[in-house]
Amino acid sequence: MSSDAVATAIASPGKSSGRLFAIIFGLILLIGGSYAAVHLMQDLAVVKSGTAAPYILLGVALLIALGFEFVNGFHDTANAVATVIYTHSMQPNLAVIWSGAFNFLGVLTSSGAVAFTIVALLPVELILQVGSQAGFAMVFALLIAAILWNLGTWYFGLPNSSSHTLIGSIIGVGLANQLMSTASGTSGVNWDAAMGVFKGLVFSPIAGFLLAGLLMVILKAVVKIPALYRAPEGNKPPPWPIRALLVLTCTGVSFSHGSNDGQKGMGLIMLILIGTVPTAYALNGAVTGSQVKTFHQVSADAQQVLVSLGNGVSVTVDPRKTVTAAVQQQTFLPGTAPALAALMASIDKQLGDRTSLKAVPQDQMGNVRNDIYLADAAIPLVLKQPGLTSQQTATLTSWRGLGTQATQFIPPWVKVAVALALGLGTMVGWKRIVVTVGERIGKEHLTYAQGASAELVAMVLIQAADMYHLPVSTTHVLTSGVAGTMAANGSGLQWNTVRSLLMAWVLTLPASILLAGSLFVVFRHIF
Repeated sequence: MSSDAVATAIASPGKSSGRLFAIIFGLILLIGGSYAAVHLMQDLAVVKSGTAAPYILLGVALLIALGFEFVNGFHDTANAVATVIYTHSMQPNLAVIWSGAFNFLGVLTSSGAVAFTIVALLPVELILQVGSQAGFAMVFALLIAAILWNLGTWYFGLPNSSSHTLIGSIIGVGLANQLMSTASGTSGVNWDAAMGVFKGLVFSPIAGFLLAGLLMVILKAVVKIPALYRAPEGNKPPPWPIRALLVLTCTGVSFSHGSNDGQKGMGLIMLILIGTVPTAYALNGAVTGSQVKTFHQVSADAQQVLVSLGNGVSVTVDPRKTVTAAVQQQTFLPGTAPALAALMASIDKQLGDRTSLKAVPQDQMGNVRNDIYLADAAIPLVLKQPGLTSQQTATLTSWRGLGTQATQFIPPWVKVAVALALGLGTMVGWKRIVVTVGERIGKEHLTYAQGASAELVAMVLIQAADMYHLPVSTTHVLTSGVAGTMAANGSGLQWNTVRSLLMAWVLTLPASILLAGSLFVVFRHIF
């Protein structure tokens, strides 16, 4: 079947069902959008501003951030529905809504840890001053660069990775920030964190290729059902057991995609909220008074540990400057431990015996958050030092966990907004990606077994990455899995498409680095 024929076939589910699913999705969009808007307004009710500028800036930034997630839906979420649509296991409209529903559940149940793993790649001073001109230049540069590159690759039907694009944009901003401010000693990219992310991004498609190929070989040896190894014929759906298997794997990939990929924009949205309206989002209002008391007790113990590591060095300057320098250089300096102890004491004093973090005075919330974030970033430098007892390590780790709970949180309405943007993007842009995955990777069309094998492996790998708080690309894991099944089946690969996919994979990082870095320089001169 030609590409044109496939596109015609998958686009013709019937006018009545198309209208029905459009109405259903419209209702979901209306309810979800209303929920997000109402809760955003409730959160902003505590903000006291004499000007409309913060609200305008917030609106523009949120639209751009949700635009990134919308474009992300073109690529990664479209891959989740590619096999069920191509094999006619589900009608396109139903498949998109089904996938969107499980993306939504995946986003809602996500911890947010992947989101903050990505945010941790950014220069520390830009995170601490995200409400400054440089902070907004950072957010706008990396989001706009990611959107432009994703749109370009989508236009040519290439399953480009939004993960690679966003991380490349972050690196570009970090490098540009460092080059523009060499005299002031500002930091660039957190390369320790970046290397961990790179390992996940590089390993996952290789694992996808090998494991999907291995699963295909095992299936052919064990499961003797001829229909499983045939390509779709016309608009005819597969036998119901095969159809159920494909729907199940699509469901798993969709949920896994939401729980991992859906987080990519969440951390950036939180940076936007913290930068524009810190009084509402700087600290986690869900932290209770009893948890504040626990924080006070752990803080006292942590300060004793740090003082014992200070070797009698006294703090003669602002402890924030000393701790910031250590974090920027990723080095445990002579005065790091006593300065960190003094910073923790300052945080403890500002929190006091509050009934919750909501009770922190509004004019102090931004500073308290920055101090906690800074201390959290410095503790790993202390933990690397030799001679720490297990009790000392546990105390510092406990303080860091409590600090993370206070500053790294994602409101439910943000998750809802991200899920809706992903779903809407999938509805608009799935066709190009479906044809590429179904026909243009292998020399033969995708069979039912190949689709199920690739999606099952993708689901498992994405969930594993989620457990380790690592971002991975649904696009690359799934397309490499399809390629692995084609190789295992002896179908052969269409090297023109494979070369295009590899070029998109190789070019994404340098292109997004250059694009985001250039935009950051431009925006720094504008803002």
